[in-house]
Amino acid sequence: MTVESPYGLHRVLEPTGPEVTLPQAAQRLDARAKLWPGEVRIALDTLNLDAASYRQLATKHQRADGSVDGEAVRAEVLAIVASRGKMQNPVTGSGGMLIGTVAEVGPESPLGLAVGDRVATLVSLSLTPLAISDGLGRWDGQSEQVPAAGHAVLFARSIAAVVPADLDPHLSLMVMDVCGAPALVARVVREYAASGKAPSVLVLGGAGKSGSLSLAAARESGASRLVGVVPTDAEAQALRRVDLADHVVIADARSPLGLAAGADSAGGPCDITVVCVDVPGCEQPAILATAPGGTIIFFSMATSFAAAALGAEGLAADVRMLIGNGYVPGHAAYAVQLLRESAGVRSLFEERLARERGESSG
Repeated sequence: MTVESPYGLHRVLEPTGPEVTLPQAAQRLDARAKLWPGEVRIALDTLNLDAASYRQLATKHQRADGSVDGEAVRAEVLAIVASRGKMQNPVTGSGGMLIGTVAEVGPESPLGLAVGDRVATLVSLSLTPLAISDGLGRWDGQSEQVPAAGHAVLFARSIAAVVPADLDPHLSLMVMDVCGAPALVARVVREYAASGKAPSVLVLGGAGKSGSLSLAAARESGASRLVGVVPTDAEAQALRRVDLADHVVIADARSPLGLAAGADSAGGPCDITVVCVDVPGCEQPAILATAPGGTIIFFSMATSFAAAALGAEGLAADVRMLIGNGYVPGHAAYAVQLLRESAGVRSLFEERLARERGESSG
């Protein structure tokens, strides 16, 4: 007889028996709406595909003229959810998160949620039972944010945050999607500060969602020199305009020598390097941009951790490498606080949201 597990093991359909695994590693989940006593059902509003997953799908379904075949992207997302009972890109292994309204709370749920709460889930779609009922008909496949109807199920050990009433819910979704990054950056910077050193911090993808929040967190936590690395002049101009970094460098994060030269132009390798870009191949460049004895935080789902470990060994680099696992206690509230208090961060997020809405409506 199956027993409810706070980790969601009771929802795993494949594999079963002695090979049963946790929901994130499972091939297929049970996404039925009927709840176990410790679960919560969420009525979907919007899915937010993580950046690495959406990039992979958009690249796969790129037309000859360079545009994205949105219908093909939508069809593939629907196929993934239908076959797996969750949204987990089989190539990247990643998912994203969602916003919705609490529809039912099991009598033994410890999450403290109530029917009618508007919430953002702070656990990955790659482990969340999910069913879609509208064929994603309101989504054109051109952006990471996906209007959707259907339901999702949270386990007793899931995490969700009530969406702040004073913020656009889609803005909240963008912030909470990456809220683990600034919280961990703040923790690491404060560790350095506690030992008497104000560390220098370099952020790859400094104009992006997790990158801009990481720069703001580093400054708020006592960092000294802040370097933002971006791939284009347009992003450099945007980052300079909001004044989140002391130095803005245009460099290809996949180029070891290019990134090292960029770091040198901004004062040399930094004590802490934060990788927030959603493309593969940034491991060795990040190592070269980090000072001896420094720390690299990998937040990108495109990271190859074997390449990172073997790359550091091959370069004889004495660096500490951390995996940003997306969870630090209080991470959602901290990210929202940074959004509210940093005009630069808020400007970049609102511009991105307006751009995505414009692309979707066009």
